[in-house]
Amino acid sequence: MVRKAIIGPVLLLLGAYFLLNPVGEFSTGYVFAHFWPSLFVIPLGLFFHWMYFSMLGGKGEGLLIPGGVLLVTGVVCQVAMLMDNWDSMWPGFILAPAAGLFEFYWFGGRNKWLLIPICILTVLSVLFFAIFSLGSLLNEKLFGQPIFAILLVLVGITLMISRKKPV
Repeated sequence: MVRKAIIGPVLLLLGAYFLLNPVGEFSTGYVFAHFWPSLFVIPLGLFFHWMYFSMLGGKGEGLLIPGGVLLVTGVVCQVAMLMDNWDSMWPGFILAPAAGLFEFYWFGGRNKWLLIPICILTVLSVLFFAIFSLGSLLNEKLFGQPIFAILLVLVGITLMISRKKPV
């Protein structure tokens, strides 16, 4: 049962990846170079979660902090490795401690003061994700500099010719 639950999705994801990105060679070096987060970081994060939920019976909430950090960091690294977009995925590293602290808050004593760093880190991460995603969209050929410049000119003209409405 456990073998099917773990190996099945791993083989499914690996097969889908190779269908979408055909490679001329399949070697151990290639697998380690592209899937190191799935081989080392994500399983360690899952191990911490397994320890908390299965072995300790809901005690030892402190295990959830490194578990959440490692899990989110592993997912961010894996997506960045497969999509080759490290330049826009780095805000995920800011989100990782927020995820670990949120798990600690949710399954722990619900200390309301933990919500302050959780919210600050989450807002920063989402803000940076939005800024860098928008920046990469504007740098694409579809939304290049000429279209951005025309958009700025049009907004400027609209602001200049619009009438002030009396209050």
